[in-house]
Amino acid sequence: MPTPIKAPAMGESIAEATVAKWLKQVGEAVAADEVVAELETDKVNLEVTAPVAGVLASITAPKGATVKVGQPMGEITEGAVAAAPAAAPVAAPAPAQPSPAPVVSAHLARSGPAVQKLAAEMGVNPAGPGTGKDGRLTKADLTTPAPAAATQGAVAGGTERVPMSRIRKTIASRLKQAQNSAAMLTTYNEVDLARITELRKNYKDVFEKKHGVKLGYMGFFTKAVAAALAEFPALNAEIDGEDILYKKHYDIGIAVSSDRGLVVPVLRGVGGMDIPDIERGVADFGKRAREGGLKPDELSGATFSITNGGVFGSMLSMPILNYPQVGILGMHAIKDRAVVVEENGEKRIAIRPVMYVALTYDHRIVDGREAVGFLVKVKELLEEPSRFVLGV
Repeated sequence: MPTPIKAPAMGESIAEATVAKWLKQVGEAVAADEVVAELETDKVNLEVTAPVAGVLASITAPKGATVKVGQPMGEITEGAVAAAPAAAPVAAPAPAQPSPAPVVSAHLARSGPAVQKLAAEMGVNPAGPGTGKDGRLTKADLTTPAPAAATQGAVAGGTERVPMSRIRKTIASRLKQAQNSAAMLTTYNEVDLARITELRKNYKDVFEKKHGVKLGYMGFFTKAVAAALAEFPALNAEIDGEDILYKKHYDIGIAVSSDRGLVVPVLRGVGGMDIPDIERGVADFGKRAREGGLKPDELSGATFSITNGGVFGSMLSMPILNYPQVGILGMHAIKDRAVVVEENGEKRIAIRPVMYVALTYDHRIVDGREAVGFLVKVKELLEEPSRFVLGV
């Protein structure tokens, strides 16, 4: 009796998915636990494995179909063996036939000797009329390439219509929900990253050797955000009806770009993590986002988010809230700038690595004073990273 292949559990709040592709075809042998298909949810891709070894007998949910958790997608005939392909019969050699004499099209025959000679050299024999008088062919007709035919699914002008992926639909829906629901406002500041840049320069090699991960900027920023959230709890909250839920934990969403779109995996318990732990977590998220290996439960439950447009060269932008969160920090490109610094009571002009940062917040529950105070706190911690060590 055939064994059904069922859609797997997809994580919290995910009830259905789209069949992205089948890796096996009907009649092919499959091993137990071998990946036979991939599903696309509104958050991540999921693998569908064979429950038993045998032969794929049928596919009832083809590519593009929507399936629910536990729904049969196909069947496997357990223990069966795929049939070997039949050998192709050897055809007897056909007797040689004399080559027919080339037939010159009427339009080419009426063209001039020079055009006919060029056509013979090029090995072409256009059947249609040319641009010359009475349809005669010209040299330009032979040497100018014909316009390419429109591809299937395309319309005039080279525009191609492609259905939105499930994750892209979800991104669009949630961003629009944030715009429609939250009273978003953005405040900006700049951060002098000279001390962090010096730390990275002096310790990046020993850091990577000891902890097995590169020392980036995200560890500092994430740690600073957690410390600032402890001082400004309104930015670590959520509106629930007519109540405000103040979160007592710091689970930070880290926006990661992938081929499928933007995903925001959640780094949980950041308040108790050190910078090496954060850097390992961020690196792991980036790798698995590119490979499609993130799990659904890793993409929900963040209390605050960080997005880094600087990796793409962005100088300044207004990040949009990841609803229902009420705060998101935007990082940007680091550029050398002339700034006024004060040392030993004297001011002077110096070149420093500076980043513009942006905090978008929900003005319904976060006042401007709290938002500005939060961003100033992040700035202070980043400009004096030794405060991480001292806890001040």
